[in-house]
Amino acid sequence: MALVPNEGPLFAEVEMSGDSFSSTVRATVVQASTIFYDTPATLDKAERLLAEATSYGAQLVVFPEAFIGGYPRGSTFGVSIGNRTDKGKEEFRKYHASAIDVPGPEVDRLAAMAGKYKVYLVMGVIERDGYTLYCTVLFFDSQGHYLGKHRKIMPTALERIIWGFGDGSTIPVYDTPIGKIGAAICWENRMPLLRTAMYAKGIEIYCAPTADSREVWQASMTHIALEGGCFVLSANQFCRRKDYPPPPDYVFSGSEEDLTPDSVVCAGGSVIISPSGAVLAGPNYDGEALISADLDLGEIVRAKFDFDVVGHYARPEVLSLTVKDHPVSAVSFTSTSSTSKAERSTK
Repeated sequence: MALVPNEGPLFAEVEMSGDSFSSTVRATVVQASTIFYDTPATLDKAERLLAEATSYGAQLVVFPEAFIGGYPRGSTFGVSIGNRTDKGKEEFRKYHASAIDVPGPEVDRLAAMAGKYKVYLVMGVIERDGYTLYCTVLFFDSQGHYLGKHRKIMPTALERIIWGFGDGSTIPVYDTPIGKIGAAICWENRMPLLRTAMYAKGIEIYCAPTADSREVWQASMTHIALEGGCFVLSANQFCRRKDYPPPPDYVFSGSEEDLTPDSVVCAGGSVIISPSGAVLAGPNYDGEALISADLDLGEIVRAKFDFDVVGHYARPEVLSLTVKDHPVSAVSFTSTSSTSKAERSTK
């Protein structure tokens, strides 16, 4: 299967482990674009990519930020301070329609994919919760079970007008047979306290779906691998202007007149980095690709010997962190059972 015309299968590189006695996990990060405003077609594309990745032996596959639902790069949704345009409101309606409910039928399909291909799946989605959207990562095990989600706790810049804020209840690290897996999305990876919370949960395979294709992003990914003593898997989309609807239905604000259908609007840069800071695969800036490496889990122990940020290198008597990891809701109701009991007691 080739998603780039006239090119071979999208498999950029695989770094093979030479130690047959160490515990290894083959991981793949997907670098590909959403089919914008077409969630069913995007799910079909995700399955094709997943099938190809597992044909090369992938046990864990990580997709980019907002792969299902789309990253609305370049759009302003008609917002300026003190004003929202009718056109922008209609753009949000269409974007809301492309998002998915969690749980919901699309989540069921993703779970079925993970089970069908016997792979651990980390998928970036736009989650719809009523009329609020969240930038979310979903986790699935290789038996086809939905494990849970992480909602982005801090959208960046104009993202804050379209996405809600996650709370401390969705910062999971899942203990699986292939390692302890968690995720942070795009620039929340630059939040030291969030990273520290994940390190405290023992994260070993740190997934970093992103929309940042700048070269400086690589420095952040290397730092996290070294700081956390963990593998870092960063997946980004590779998109051209033609991967989005044409104007006037969709406009890249401030740059539309300079773009051609083949203009690259997100150059990827997906990468896999070891706990020692070594780049195992990528970064790839060439096009849609599957980027894979074998992760030697023994590297984690060797890295932690040097530096364990929440272990022997911590000073809790000087510096400590409290994480409020309970769900937060704008409205709370007393339970129906308590109300019924109170009503009975007055009779």
